Amino acid sequence: MSERPKFTTVDEYFASVPSDVRPILAEIRALVKRTLPDAQETISYQMPAFRRKRVFFFYAAFKKHIGIYPPLSSDEALVQELLPYRGEKGNLKFPLDQPMPYDLIARVAAALAQQAEQ
Repeated sequence: MSERPKFTTVDEYFASVPSDVRPILAEIRALVKRTLPDAQETISYQMPAFRRKRVFFFYAAFKKHIGIYPPLSSDEALVQELLPYRGEKGNLKFPLDQPMPYDLIARVAAALAQQAEQ
């Protein structure tokens, strides 16, 4: 059984994913930085993440989708808009074979930041 790599930086994580997925992750990284300039990057649970007082936004590449965590619950209108992307536990799954809804992901990041402060 092989051990999973241990990442200490977001760049290390990015280097571990397929090259065609890196630009998607890079755009998500940039949009969160633009949307929430005071948020700090970190690695948490071996995924890229952003934190203010605490971690509020995780994102990761999978074989067929980009996952975003934790589930959003504080903005009911946005929760409804996200229904097509909701996974079985409420986490978001954005398929890699469809256009990435970056504006929607930016709204999710902002909402998750607010949710974490409540």
